[in-house]
Amino acid sequence: MRDLIVTQNITLDGVIEATDGWFDPADGEDSSDLIDEITRQREAADAFLVGRRTFEDMRGFWPQQTDDQTGISDYLNAVSKYVVSSTLQDPRWQHTTVLRGPVRDGIRKLKEQPGKDIVTTGSIRLVHELVAADLVDEYRLFVYPTVVGKGRRLFEDGTARLTLVQTLPFRSGIVLLRYRTN
Repeated sequence: MRDLIVTQNITLDGVIEATDGWFDPADGEDSSDLIDEITRQREAADAFLVGRRTFEDMRGFWPQQTDDQTGISDYLNAVSKYVVSSTLQDPRWQHTTVLRGPVRDGIRKLKEQPGKDIVTTGSIRLVHELVAADLVDEYRLFVYPTVVGKGRRLFEDGTARLTLVQTLPFRSGIVLLRYRTN
């Protein structure tokens, strides 16, 4: 069975919503080690899962990038994308499948298919649904040395028991924390 990986940029105080501009990947820091790790993770995944809003934001940005040195644009243009939506009719981005049924059923079927990791990022409403349905196998949290005090959090309700499997600091002060679900 494939793993469903939740990858999030997160502040020290647990906020994953970037509406106040705390997340700026191009803030002038040397991020080559971070890009190397993101590339390694990307190579271990062949499916990308998002909600409609995140999908539309990405579709409006990444396909138009012509000088992307990170490889993210090429990856997103080529990877199998799955967008959870009851309203999206035509995804207008090749290699995209719209999942319309109950999230739990659609994701379970996707996890049962042969392949590599399934990664989701952003898509906070979808991620909360995946957490509640106990579908997440691993969390990869890129912790930014920032405190914002308010905003949506990864775990809004209840508690989670997780097992730490890796910590990886980067030159920029960002730290990757990888947790497996129990």
